[in-house]
Amino acid sequence: MSTTEKATAPTVPDYPQTLGHPRPLWMLFMTEFWERFAFYGMRWALALYIVAEFFHGDPAGQGFASRTYGAYLALVYAAAVFGGYVADRIIGYQRSILVGAVVMAAGLFMIMLPDERIFLLGLSTVIVGNGLFKPNISSMVGRLYSVGDARRDRGFTLFYMGINAGALVSPLVTGWLASHFTDMPMQQNYKAVFLASGVGMLVSLVWFWIGRRQLGPVGRPAPEQAGRLRVVYVFLGCVLAIPLVFFMLGGGFSELVARALLDMGAIKPTVIDGAINYEKTLPAATVRAWVLGVLFVGLSALLLVEGFREGKVQRDRVFAMLIIFVFNVLFWMFYEQAGSSFNFLAQNIVDREMFGGWVFPVGWFQSVAPLSLVLLAPFVSLAWGWLDKRRMEPSIPRKFGLGLIGNALAFVVLMYALSELVDSRHLIPFWPLVMVYVLQTLGELCLSPIGLSMVTKLAPVRLVGFAMGGWFLSTGIGNNLSGIFAGHVSGETGMTVASALSGFTFSFWLLAGAGVLLFVIAPLINRLMHGVK
Repeated sequence: MSTTEKATAPTVPDYPQTLGHPRPLWMLFMTEFWERFAFYGMRWALALYIVAEFFHGDPAGQGFASRTYGAYLALVYAAAVFGGYVADRIIGYQRSILVGAVVMAAGLFMIMLPDERIFLLGLSTVIVGNGLFKPNISSMVGRLYSVGDARRDRGFTLFYMGINAGALVSPLVTGWLASHFTDMPMQQNYKAVFLASGVGMLVSLVWFWIGRRQLGPVGRPAPEQAGRLRVVYVFLGCVLAIPLVFFMLGGGFSELVARALLDMGAIKPTVIDGAINYEKTLPAATVRAWVLGVLFVGLSALLLVEGFREGKVQRDRVFAMLIIFVFNVLFWMFYEQAGSSFNFLAQNIVDREMFGGWVFPVGWFQSVAPLSLVLLAPFVSLAWGWLDKRRMEPSIPRKFGLGLIGNALAFVVLMYALSELVDSRHLIPFWPLVMVYVLQTLGELCLSPIGLSMVTKLAPVRLVGFAMGGWFLSTGIGNNLSGIFAGHVSGETGMTVASALSGFTFSFWLLAGAGVLLFVIAPLINRLMHGVK
């Protein structure tokens, strides 16, 4: 028996075309736009709200807020593994997306309540819902194109533009609401941000509910999955999963692990003021790194078992996909400095004074990347098409290599600024940090949408959603490492020009080395992909 012996790709319906792509792509584009509006609309305010609401503005709460924010991001992406599995094996893609949207909306409304436990429970609910939604809508995009359709990468690039359009618009809208919705001070109005995010998630839910008719049979449950009782079971599973996520999010899990290791004598306690400080003894980020690593190994094993079951070619393709996942971890480890070390850089080391004495807000730097992506994505998509017609389009691993090198070049700009452009006030000009976001965005366009497309091409047919969860898990591992790395850059006393230069120089060399290595081994990965472009 040959490669496709035991599982064949589903037939793609003959969809009407709009702007050169299947019409349902644009419905999924807007569904994802509103979900990302909800996700990013609350994301920028999360840590600020924790300090303002639960610590009454005391800066001492920033540590807890940062740890909670890092745990939230890591678990959001890790949950995608389980959401992909549910779609593949239990209720199908369309139903998974709908259940995930309902659960996410409930969580976003819960975090409006001014109680710390309910707030963390709401975040846990968002994490569980996002795990069902995020990997499966991305998998649906791949199912709109037949095997070998050269438009697939470009379709994912356009879909990715929808993601970032939502990421661009939501901070501007919710930021305005936070400062103008009532006459109260801004820090009292973050609930308006969460309300707007919840409404955005409901719009996403309704949009997909109505538009899913365009998909036809694609994403519907298989005959053995059609029973509605399965949906009830999934809802019950979500209810049971939320307390477990809450336990990990609140730090209870890492403390439990620390206590167990202390009892075994495997680690030494850190004592502060006469009591064991469990966070210093075993940081939660370290525990999460191990948990995510074990989860990644388990996911890889399951994908390889399925690959071996389907034959040599599918086995090789899974190997190729897992190699790319490892490089994806590195990319996001340094890309996600945007939410941590780059913010401290902007606040303390960048000269943000503009014309007339106006100071550019730190938070507005977060809009540079999505704005750049929305503007550049169509040109990148056209460039891939132009190169494809001339049989010059880079292969998947080489596109990833370009993404890593683009990310590395962003750090070259920072290295130059921190070594050559520091003024007497120990500040660097405004433009280098803007250029960093633009260059990172170019790297992202070569990597992230291509990665989504890659999974739908290389994953075993029966486990596409599960494999997409693996893609997001690798992103989550990178996010968790980004927080650990940012902590090293800032150190115990805060970021300085010297610590930033040292940390970002390391970032450049690691990213550039990984990019060059990927170019070197690209022929091997291409052989493992067996003709997948």
